[in-house]
Parts: sequence; structure tokens; C-alpha cells
Amino acid sequence: MKTALKTILLFALGCGGVSSASDPRQPNILFIFADDIGQEVLECYGGQSYRTPHLNELARTGMKFNQAFSMPVCHPSRITLMSGKYPFRHGPVSWGDYPKQAEPYTFSNLLKTAGYRTAIAGKWQLCLLGEDPFHPRRMGFDHWDLFGWHEGPRYYEPMIHQNGQVRADTLGFYGPDLYVRSVIDFMKDNRDRPFLAYYSMAVAHEVTDDLTPPVPHGPFDRYDNYDEMVAETDRNVGRLIAALNALKLRDKTLVIFLADNGTPPEIIIRADGQELSRVPVVSRRNGLDVPGGKKQLTDAGTNVPMIANWPGTIRPGQVVDDLVDFSDFLPTFMDLAGQPIPDGLKLDGVSFADRLRGTGTSPRTFTYCEEAVLPKPGGVEPDGESSGLKWVRNQDWKLYNNGRLIHMAEDPLEQYPFTSGEDNARRTEMRSLLENVFRDLDSAGTSPTAP
Repeated sequence: MKTALKTILLFALGCGGVSSASDPRQPNILFIFADDIGQEVLECYGGQSYRTPHLNELARTGMKFNQAFSMPVCHPSRITLMSGKYPFRHGPVSWGDYPKQAEPYTFSNLLKTAGYRTAIAGKWQLCLLGEDPFHPRRMGFDHWDLFGWHEGPRYYEPMIHQNGQVRADTLGFYGPDLYVRSVIDFMKDNRDRPFLAYYSMAVAHEVTDDLTPPVPHGPFDRYDNYDEMVAETDRNVGRLIAALNALKLRDKTLVIFLADNGTPPEIIIRADGQELSRVPVVSRRNGLDVPGGKKQLTDAGTNVPMIANWPGTIRPGQVVDDLVDFSDFLPTFMDLAGQPIPDGLKLDGVSFADRLRGTGTSPRTFTYCEEAVLPKPGGVEPDGESSGLKWVRNQDWKLYNNGRLIHMAEDPLEQYPFTSGEDNARRTEMRSLLENVFRDLDSAGTSPTAP
């Protein structure tokens, strides 16, 4: 009880008091966070392998970002997203955990101080819910429907934790249908107040691979293939937009579509006993074959699709090159809610709300990425070991902490890195600029707007 009261007081002091009434200018936020979908998957980004009509329409009538950057895998992406800070700021964090000291300062907890109702459905991956069933509540969610990560299936006949209890009504159902229904019901129930509806998609991630027996096949005696998962992703977006229209909330709601990292290089397609069969994932984009780049620090693993749509506020048909970092979402959401960041809370992120409002651009001048792999003892995820590699970049140049400098504008596949001994005047200038960013990041403060 004392801890809970202390948290409330911290919010009140840091945010100017908990809002007693919502600001009518506060937008609803429908945040759609896809799993394992690179830019090459979407037709509106030049993809040619899959049909994505609803996402195409979202981009056509909204704003498409070319330079949004994730971490190379989902867990560090989610830590950065919810905290507004890079993973290394939190110290060693095990795979599938969230730093306890940062729990009160998630974007969901902070939006609650601005009068928002909050819900999440789909993927959690920030704890094992069987061990900590009310973790989402501490992280700021009033309602949740989340599958049991490494505890049960996420797709056919899923194991879903709803508000601290395991649902008993999922037999015969397909998980994404239940997650979308949960989001729609939440928006319907809260249509008269500002809300954050966070749809953390299960698709297009493969099935859980460490359960005995393996999770059940679908109706075709196999698991969904990647094409089917992309179709489901797009269909879910269409269902949510249709629901907003039916609820007459479209003009009041900012819709953001984002992916947590790049496309997987392969996907599990069926189980024969305990033996899992995988097939490669290769997509066509602008006439070229693109193998899935998840887990890589290249653009294929970290340059993700991002679309923002807000009728009446975001002018249709915009394509922007502003740098967007996953640490930017927390300060952006708070900016849109008209709520200050709590005193003393240092963030790596900066708000890009002015870009969404059409009143300016993002002040960000670099993005950062790290390969953070800290599996739990005895765990199965992630595979491999961390290389310790990290990078900083601007729109055109990228520097790794091992000294490799790449001119991304001319070498997006990173085939021709430069060492310091190969620098000309321009490369020397860019290397020095990005080395300064690394130094700023290593210092106590953060400076995402520094050159």
C-alpha cells in the first residue's frame, strides 16, 4: 500500500497532478504494433509478394515514415518503446523481463495521469504471466488480453490471460480474432473518454517452439505460413479502422502502425511429433528478392514500416524522412496528451508530435541500435550470443562501435564499409560527428537532438 501511494504521489508531483477530467483536445491513440514485419512486406513500401490493401489505404490517406528504426529483435524493442530509454540504460535485463524500477514510468502509466483509459491485447513478452499475472496492471493497463508467452499457444485455441485470469472460452477460436475483438470492445466501452488502445499483434511471428506437445496446428493441418500471417495483419488493420468509423471516432483518433523489427529469415510451418519444420521467408521488393533480416543490425532487421493516420490533422499522402527512434513514442504520446514528462525522468526519446500535427518536424538527428541478448538461465530465447555491436546513424551515414562507417545513402546493403584508414574529408567529418554521438550516449545525460 505504501508503495502504491508513493507511486501516485510521484506522478502527481512529476506531472502536475493526476488529471481529474480529460482535455477535449486529447486524441485517442490506437497503436498497432506488428510482429516481425519489415518494410519489404508492405505494398506501400514497394513490396510485391503480399497484398496489403488496408495498410496501403492507411498510408495513402496518412503519413508514411521512411526512417523509423527498431532494435533487431522484439524484446529490446519493447523495452525501448515502453520506457523511452535504450535497453543499456536499464542495466542487465533478462530476455522477457522488464526492469522493475522503470515500471511506474511506462507510456501507459504516464498516459493514465493525463486521464486516459488504457488497454493492451495480443503479445506481452515482458514477463511470464503465469508467474506474474498482474504485471500489465503495474505497467499501466486497465484491461488486457494477452497470450501466454512460452506458456501456451498464441494462434489456434490460444492461452489468453485476461485481467489476471486465464480465459476458459478460447476453445475453437483463432487468437488474432480474440485480440482484435478485445481492442474493439475496449474502444466501444471508452468512446466518451480519451483512450490508448494498444494492439500488440501476434502476427506475423511464428508459433511458440518450446512447448511439449507442440502447439496445435490450424485447420489445414499445419501452422499459418508467412503469406497468411501478412494477410491476417492487413485484415486486422481493416477491422480496427472499420470499428473506429462505426463508433464515429475516426477523426478523434491517431492511428499508428509500426513493426517491432524486420521480417524473420524462416518460419515454422508444421510439427511432426516434436520435430518442427521451417521454411525460409524471402520477399520481393521493387524487383529484388529480400531475405528476412530479423536479428540483423542492417536495415533489413531494423528499418521498419511506420504509418500514422489522423483524419483532419494529418494531411493525406505524406512521405517523410524524419528519423524516428522507438524511444520517441513515450514523449510523443505525452506531448499529444498535453502532459509534461515527470520531473527528473531522463529519456532518450524526443517528441515527433509536431510532425503529426503538421506544425514542424522531428528534432531528432540520430538513431541508436544495439544487439542486446540476455537469455534467462535455461531459457531457449534468444538463440546465439550477443556480439556487443551497436550503431548510431543519421539519414545518410551509419557508424558501428567497431569502427565500420557506411554511407547508407549509397550502400544500403552495407557491402562497402569504411575503416578510419580509408576516410576522405567527408568520411572523417561524418565519423567524428557520429563518434561524438556515441560519447554523448555513454555519458550520464542523453542528447538525441545533438548533431
